[in-house]
Amino acid sequence: MKFLSFTFLLLSLSCSALADSLSVEYASFYSHLRKIDNEETPALQFAFGFKNVRNGDLCQIQSANIVTQKVTLPVTITPEYRFLLPTEKALKQAKAIVELELLENSNQCDMSVQLETKPSYLKAQYSHQELQDLYQQYVTFFDDMGSFLSFLMPSVSGLQFYFDSVDKDSVPEALYVDEHHAVVSKDWLEQGTQVHFSDAPYRITAITK
Repeated sequence: MKFLSFTFLLLSLSCSALADSLSVEYASFYSHLRKIDNEETPALQFAFGFKNVRNGDLCQIQSANIVTQKVTLPVTITPEYRFLLPTEKALKQAKAIVELELLENSNQCDMSVQLETKPSYLKAQYSHQELQDLYQQYVTFFDDMGSFLSFLMPSVSGLQFYFDSVDKDSVPEALYVDEHHAVVSKDWLEQGTQVHFSDAPYRITAITK
């Protein structure tokens, strides 16, 4: 089993780097964003970042903006140094650039793309149907990505919930991993049980194998 925090080396990435500045064509991000911009995966989003090739940590981003000839749009950076982008074909057509300022040398930072559940779907209690729906959306994403090469793609074996802290006594023993993680496996989902955490998770990702 491996947890889904996967890194794409974007073959279509067009970058220019000077010092700690990095400029990336919005089209490189859009090629990913459009894959989940549909009715089948409304709960999923991509969170972007840059991973240090030496130690695997996320490179520290000081600021980010989407820039076109007419406008500059600020991009919010999370405390973990990831960021979200809108899915806008108009930005691709306008040849927008995502300009970032990094603390590390930009030539040491590779694109990292994390598939996760949108904040609006993060809460303390989930019915069995809600868990099934989230799980199925991840399955759908990987099935669509695999297409005729499905044997090359990982399969989804469950959902991983991330917490600042979780009360062990409030989590079924079969789900508890440690004070920061809980796992709802595919097998557990088949039991048809709801789950109630002490607090809402700050992230949900898929578990793949």
